[in-house]
Amino acid sequence: MDRRLGTFPYVPFPSRFPESDAMTPLPSPFGRTVCAMVTPFTDDGALDLDGAQRLADHLVGAGRCDGLVLSGTTGEAPTTTDAEKGALIRAVADAVAGRARITAGVGTNDTRHTVALARAAEAAGADGVLVVTPYYSRPPQDAVAAHFLAVADAVGVPVMLYDIPGRTGTRIETDTLLRLAGHPRVAGVKDCAYDLLGSAKVIAETGLAYYSGAEELNLPLRSVGAVGYVSTVANAAGPLLAAALDAFEAGAPDEAVRLQQRVLPLVELMMASGRPGTVTAKGLLGALGLPGGPVRAPLQEADGERVAELRKAYEAAVAHSSPSGV
Repeated sequence: MDRRLGTFPYVPFPSRFPESDAMTPLPSPFGRTVCAMVTPFTDDGALDLDGAQRLADHLVGAGRCDGLVLSGTTGEAPTTTDAEKGALIRAVADAVAGRARITAGVGTNDTRHTVALARAAEAAGADGVLVVTPYYSRPPQDAVAAHFLAVADAVGVPVMLYDIPGRTGTRIETDTLLRLAGHPRVAGVKDCAYDLLGSAKVIAETGLAYYSGAEELNLPLRSVGAVGYVSTVANAAGPLLAAALDAFEAGAPDEAVRLQQRVLPLVELMMASGRPGTVTAKGLLGALGLPGGPVRAPLQEADGERVAELRKAYEAAVAHSSPSGV
């Protein structure tokens, strides 16, 4: 496997805060600084397993990610086949070699298909599965719960629930989360619900490992007991996000805020500027010499002007958050 990478101004940002100084990171079967990894494709749109291995190796090393989510929204799950999803898990598991937890996105709007994908992901070597609320059909809460329980009953690995009503049209309501927390394999939540009160209540009343799914909420959610984040921006800026989390857990909240604020312009450009995160992440990865390749239709490539903006925002965040300034 060729793990050589191009030359680019990527600063690894090792933490200067010993974990023993203050807050001990909360345990989780999915990791703490988790990247929602893109799925690299070749120029002709085929699955690029070598690129996936090189990117995963980089993210777990210089990128400071201790977990990877494969085949999520950022990983273009809607346009990859079941066979491609399995091949991706096996390739990344080989590249990571136990250095990070691998969570496979298996969510669909068909319970039988989701169960089949979850079983296949476990067999391929995933350490856990990420299951999104069934989309489009908008099932009521008892059906939402039944969907998740069917998956949890079918596998032997931890299950992370994905609450993102802006995409699915259906919220995982607080009472539903409290009920699902009783299942021994329902272990975590990727939270994109933008409901800090509801999230804080579930965190306080359960043992669920909560993850911020929106980078601007990484620190607010961590402050009420979340364990970390699952981030698209971490494809390119994992060390910046990890440094802010490290500072918070080391009892340096002002420094955490400073670091978080430095990366916010890049977060906004990647996640809230009218282009999907997959598009902006792959555009920036290409500019930094990292594997990513094109997106699959119906997504369309970021144009040169947008890529230049992304590169500029990335370099500004790096310049203002370098180890000498931490």
